[in-house]
Amino acid sequence: MGVLPIGEALQRAKALELDLVEVAPQADPPVCRIMDYGKFKYMQSKREGEARKKQTIIQVKEIKVRPKTDEHDMNVKIRHIRRFLEDGDKVKITVRFRGREMSYASKSGFDMLQHIVATVTDLAKVESPPRMEGRTMMAIVSPLAQKRKPVGKKDGTAEKPAVRGRDKEKPAKAAEQTAGKAEALTAETPAVPTETQEER
Repeated sequence: MGVLPIGEALQRAKALELDLVEVAPQADPPVCRIMDYGKFKYMQSKREGEARKKQTIIQVKEIKVRPKTDEHDMNVKIRHIRRFLEDGDKVKITVRFRGREMSYASKSGFDMLQHIVATVTDLAKVESPPRMEGRTMMAIVSPLAQKRKPVGKKDGTAEKPAVRGRDKEKPAKAAEQTAGKAEALTAETPAVPTETQEER
């Protein structure tokens, strides 16, 4: 519509029963648009909701170990790390040191983190290499594949395939055939005459 005074622009918007919305206040002169502002806000919130549904939420899980963690417990922790990575989550691995353990923290902690990272290299990449923060050494690994696994049953059992229409009819037909055979056998079997008291 070109450059218009504010009063005239408001009159045109009112005549169309719409709103005059300023869309570019930094421009010279400012740019306005005649629109249904309520409908615009509704469509904007709808688009934002759809975008939130499509985005993948990645959580950061934390696994804590100690310098004296034995092999069995370490294997359990590694299994947890692998499960988190398969689910598409990042994992923060921390080694906590106490007292005199700080004297050899850099060597033992680094070796431990390197060992853990090496066991999950098929599923993860190192996002943050091992580094010391106070009494804690930490490293962060992220999954190679960002896709999450489809959520199934909790017990892990596969669902049974749906029964087709023909397959549903089979048990009913089989029952009918069995009943028909029983009736035929009854008809063919001659009735056994029973003796009366007079015949005896």
